[in-house]
Amino acid sequence: MLLAAMADLPTALYERDGVCWLPTDLTRGPWDPDFQHAGPPAALLCRELEAASAIEGGQTVRLSYDILRPVPVSPLRISARVLRPGRRVELVEATLAMEEGPPVMRATSWRMRSDAVPAGSASPDPPPAPPESGRPGSFGFWKAEVAYHRALDWRFIEGDFEVPGPATVWTRLRVALVEGEPATPLQRLLVMADAASGVSSVLDWSTFTFVNVDLGIHLLRPPEGEWMAMAAVTRLGDTGAALCTSELSDSRGRVGSSTQSLLVAARA
Repeated sequence: MLLAAMADLPTALYERDGVCWLPTDLTRGPWDPDFQHAGPPAALLCRELEAASAIEGGQTVRLSYDILRPVPVSPLRISARVLRPGRRVELVEATLAMEEGPPVMRATSWRMRSDAVPAGSASPDPPPAPPESGRPGSFGFWKAEVAYHRALDWRFIEGDFEVPGPATVWTRLRVALVEGEPATPLQRLLVMADAASGVSSVLDWSTFTFVNVDLGIHLLRPPEGEWMAMAAVTRLGDTGAALCTSELSDSRGRVGSSTQSLLVAARA
């Protein structure tokens, strides 16, 4: 059944057309089918940040995203530059813009040289219970049948998209990020990470929106493998804002943390 369902889906999140990136239907978000979920463009920007890096064999330790406006499901352009060069650390910036319009998303990345540490000194926190012990989850609120939620294989250990409260979930990217090339573990992590506020929502999807204006990722080490996990919690303030934090893991253990600042509002 899964193979039959997959046959109806695009084979990647993005296709290349000259200098433009063409998003497929698998990038569509939950609030409006004309706009992307922020996970896929976050991963696409990371791809550009790492390509622009001058530290050979380096590692990404922090990613900071600003979502300047909703990212449309339409042709996009990316530009990147090194803001602060260095042999041991560097700061790289990438901007995603409409084909004939303003920037929609911006990211900066601190990258560092990779060095060995003394044996036994690094012991990551253990990962959550394995994916095979989880449940697929529910997506009844999604407006479009072919959208972001179909790009990932979901396994909920705790919580669900449609159950308010904290959640722990594993995901595996079902398709390529870019047509014709395999996704890296970090790209797989980023496609997932922006969904933390969705899986740990504290309000009813049908009556409230809770849209993040940013995404912050801090990494202890490069992620590994296909399956990525997040243990997410959203805390609601009393002035229309919320904060979502998440522990990020791969099958070997914790790899880092994420944060999201949320605008909370009643649906019209």
